[in-house]
Amino acid sequence: MDWLKKIPIGQYVSGKSSWLRGIDPRIKVSWILLFLLTPILANSIWRISIAFVLLLITFFSLLPPRIWWRSLVFLLAFSLIIGCLSIVLPASEPSFELSIRAPHEIPGAIVLTRSWEIFKLGPLNFGGISLGPLIIDRRSAELGIKTSTLIFTVIHSVNLMLITTPPEELVWAIRWFFAPLTSFGFPLEKLSFQLLLALRFLPLVQEELQNLFRSIGVRAIDFRKLGFKSSLALFVCLGERLLSNILLRAEQGADSLMSREGLWLSSQQIRPCIVVDSKYLWINLSSIFLLLIAISLRCLYGTS
Repeated sequence: MDWLKKIPIGQYVSGKSSWLRGIDPRIKVSWILLFLLTPILANSIWRISIAFVLLLITFFSLLPPRIWWRSLVFLLAFSLIIGCLSIVLPASEPSFELSIRAPHEIPGAIVLTRSWEIFKLGPLNFGGISLGPLIIDRRSAELGIKTSTLIFTVIHSVNLMLITTPPEELVWAIRWFFAPLTSFGFPLEKLSFQLLLALRFLPLVQEELQNLFRSIGVRAIDFRKLGFKSSLALFVCLGERLLSNILLRAEQGADSLMSREGLWLSSQQIRPCIVVDSKYLWINLSSIFLLLIAISLRCLYGTS
């Protein structure tokens, strides 16, 4: 029942065995924005390339495999399942047949047609019910590739950053990017500290979710007898309970902080030491250079 503890996602793991830990957190945030924003309106080749680059970074990051292999296998399986469902399920309504003249009626005409059908199997029969043929066209294949690669890219890139970056360094990098907003009276110090507390609460969120799943398993609920509506209502109640437990934990943490005369941490107090360390200079320069190359490749070859 403790499978969430065996698949930690978004939790920082201390250590010095990876070159990813020496990269400036501001550069890490820039790379994460690249992984999150460039798949938008990109073609399938770019999406697959981004996922492949993430796999290469993971394998050659020198991180201990025990940190990332469980979450990577789980995420790959989940992405492939969602991608296969997106391929199999119908992506659009069938097109209407247009009455056009036959090509042999027009002398000297050259007809160029594009085959949208990639794979066809069937007709299928399941339990005596005819389901018709299984047809995979180009649009459904592209939808499956986009869905699976987007899920993998978004979750794994953020997880790779969180397990190699302390929450204090990440909050400092985000505050550095939004520093111009302080001139407009934006309470950036307070919001940055709230974000730091939220990152600290990630293990508590997983623990609460684990407890809710354990409560369902202990009660041995038969979802077939409940039906679809009752099962959906049950999961909605569980979501409400999870949210209330998280808010209660956050309120208790804030009360304990203020009762001990806690103060907001300024940006200088959480400034990472790797920013001013010269031995990480070549890693940061190489990361910036590769980031510029990736942006150039996206502009040249990533458009759909």
